[in-house]
Parts: sequence; C-alpha cells; structure tokens
Amino acid sequence: MSTNISYKVQKWVKCFLPICLIIFIPLTTMAQSVEARIDSIEMFIGQQVHVTLTVTAPAGAKIAFPPYQRTQEVTPGVEVVETRQQGDNVQVLTLTSFDEQLYYLPPFPVLVNGDTVKSKSLALKVMGIEVDTTHLEKFFGPKDVQDNPFMWSDWAPLFWLSVLMLVLMAVAYYLYLRLRDNKPIITYVRVVKKLLPHQKAMKEIEQIKADRMTTSEDQKEYYTKLTDTIRRYIEERYGFSAMEMTSSEIIDRLMKQGDQKALNELTELFQTADLVKFAKYSTLVNENDKNLVSAVEFINSTKAEHLPTEEVLRPQLTEQDMRSKKTRRVLKIVITVLGVISVGLLVYVAYGTWELLI
Repeated sequence: MSTNISYKVQKWVKCFLPICLIIFIPLTTMAQSVEARIDSIEMFIGQQVHVTLTVTAPAGAKIAFPPYQRTQEVTPGVEVVETRQQGDNVQVLTLTSFDEQLYYLPPFPVLVNGDTVKSKSLALKVMGIEVDTTHLEKFFGPKDVQDNPFMWSDWAPLFWLSVLMLVLMAVAYYLYLRLRDNKPIITYVRVVKKLLPHQKAMKEIEQIKADRMTTSEDQKEYYTKLTDTIRRYIEERYGFSAMEMTSSEIIDRLMKQGDQKALNELTELFQTADLVKFAKYSTLVNENDKNLVSAVEFINSTKAEHLPTEEVLRPQLTEQDMRSKKTRRVLKIVITVLGVISVGLLVYVAYGTWELLI
C-alpha cells in the first residue's frame, strides 16, 4: 500500500514540475529587467546623445551598472563622454562619435543581485556635414586661442575693496601721526580777514581826529598815540621792531627804503614828539595839524596793498587739551584694527587678482 502511494506522488511531481517551471521562471525574469532608451537615434559628427539605463528590480536589490570610463568605447567608433547616476536604478550615459556610420550598440549588462541582466540593443546613426568644395573661400582655418573678454562684473568687487583698503590705510596713518604728535584728531582752524598795515594806521589816525586830540591840552598823550601808530605801521610794513627802537634808529633803518621828503617830515614829527614827551615842549595847534598831515603823507607814500588780507588762526593747545592715557589706548586699538583689516583686504584683493589673471 505504501509503495503504491509513493509511486503516485512521484508520478504527480513529474507531471506538475514542468508546469511550475513554465509558470514561475517568466515571473522571476520579469521581476528583474533593464530598459535602455536613447534620446535620438541620429546625430551629426561630434554631437552627443544620451542613453538612459533604467533597472526594474525588487526593493533592496543590489544593482551595479557597467563601470564605463571617460573615452571608453561602447562599440568601436562610439565613446563615452560622461556617466551620470540618477538614483539607485537609473544611469545616464553621454555618448559621442566622430565617424560617419550606422552603429550597432550592443546590450548593456547590469548586475542585479549578482546576476547579469542585459538591455536590448540600440542603433545610432552618425551623419556627416556636407561641405561645399566649390567655394573654398568661405572656409577659414582654425582660430587661435582667444583671451577671455574683460568683464567689469568680475573686477568690480576687487576694485571697490581696493578703494576701501586705501581709505582704511589712509585713516590709520592719519591717526598714527596724530597719536605720535599728541594732537587732537580734528583741529579747528579759523580764517579771518585782517586789515593791511596802512589801513590799521589810518583807522587809528581817524580815531585821533575824532577825539580832537590836536587841540587837546594833553599834548604828550596826543604825540604818544600818534608816534605809536606810526611805529606799529612801520613794524608791520617793514618787518623790524620799531616799537623797541629810538626815533633816530627808525629813521636810519628807513633811509635806504623811503622817500627822502617823507622821511624829512617823519624826522621832524619824531623830533617834535620827543621834545613834547621828554622836554615838556609846548606846540601850537597848527604845528599839531602839520605833524598829523605828515604822518598821513608818510603812510600813503609807503603803503603796500599787495600784502595778504587773510590770516589763519590755529588754536593753542593747553595741557588739558592733550590726550588722556585712556584715549591714547583706544586710539592704538583702532589703529591696530584698521591695520589688520587693511592687510586682510590686501591679501584678498591680491589673491582675487591672481585668480582672474591665470
């Protein structure tokens, strides 16, 4: 009985085994496939086409695409320009050819879980470019290597950084000089209008006239003011210390420069003034008027109108205006920071310039 059962089981296995193989083998092969797709089956010599390999496999399958290298030939005459992976199951091959011909691209082998699965074969037609050999004058030889055109957008950042660097360096150097000389960072300078020597003298003489000092009983005061006015005028006009010199010394200094007639009248004025101030000499009213006129004539005959009329007044710094120790320390830090930034900008600009020139 058991022998009959065993015989029947063997019989059933022999009958259904071929059927199972027919059913399951196609299913397993359908689960692993490679699709090859080309974006154009025609191209001109030197152009490029793309072949996309797409693998269909169960999740988690180990896929290894063919390891094509640059310039490696897929088939004689067709070489690989670039391989690009898109995900785990897609690879894009960039191909090119330089021979006019119809090429047969063999199936592309892909390893899926250790098994080799091949795609279908492809065709690629490479076409040449027709050349009009009857008009050779239209064709030109190869051009030489050309320099890149100047682009302001490439140089603009380096240019403005260079300007910033120069400004920072100038500020740092200026602060260094002010720190070294112990001077304030900003000095206020005033430019004022000033009267010329003859204008000052005539203004004082007009004041003497307004005070009616020619008819005053105090003749000493009158001649003191009149001679002091002349002395200050001579000092500013000729540049020597007339206020500290005697009348005769002043006349001797002016002998080489002035009009003799004017000097004679000025000599008479100084002599009269000395007599009034030191010898208690009394003058008449007309004599006072004559000496005043002599002073005016001397000023008018020797005045210089080409002298500058503006004066620059710079403030005189006191000890309290000098910089404190804390301010000097802060100034040193600022100078150091500006120097470091300037050096950094210099290095960056030099490196960027070198990059653009090579």
